[in-house]
Amino acid sequence: MKRRGLPVVAATGNPGKLKEIQRLLAGLGLALSPQSDFGIGSPEETGASFLENALIKARHASAVAGYPAIADDSGLAVAFLQGRPGIHSARYAGPRASDRQNIRKLLRELEGLSDDERSASFHCVAVFVASPDDAAPLVAEGVWPGRILESPRGRAGFGYDPVFYDPASAKAAAEMSEAEKNEASHRGRAFRRLAELLAARGVVPQ
Repeated sequence: MKRRGLPVVAATGNPGKLKEIQRLLAGLGLALSPQSDFGIGSPEETGASFLENALIKARHASAVAGYPAIADDSGLAVAFLQGRPGIHSARYAGPRASDRQNIRKLLRELEGLSDDERSASFHCVAVFVASPDDAAPLVAEGVWPGRILESPRGRAGFGYDPVFYDPASAKAAAEMSEAEKNEASHRGRAFRRLAELLAARGVVPQ
């Protein structure tokens, strides 16, 4: 079925992240297509920050597809670990690590710590580029504070959601409904701000 609206590539190969982005940007009038529709693979993330990696992904997708692109880079920062895993969150336990392997490594590193020592936050930087060489990309950030649980809880979400505790709801991220998570999460906050920026620039209607 042909999508109506401004064609935009969602520059991610993560199915869970793609679903969240599609839900968060629904109703904006974008014809949002995953990069897989264009045969686009994920580029090497060589940036030193969430912003740099988000722009690498967006510019790469835009260059291959020939359309504007939206991307984000996100990760978990644990205070006790001096901000790790950070930009390496998806591959913390190795280049092809599963979510379970990443969680296992994280819990092992925090073993024996009190709740006060387990503070952490999710960070997300979302970007929009009108073209591969867009000199003024739209950039939005979101932060979700919480702490790391001693063991996984819940079955929803992806990544570190089962061990990330949200104090406001008294739930693990993986115990939250889609609506609850989108309202509270780093990605929800970043993409709501990106939607505002898209409207302000006239990319989507106010």
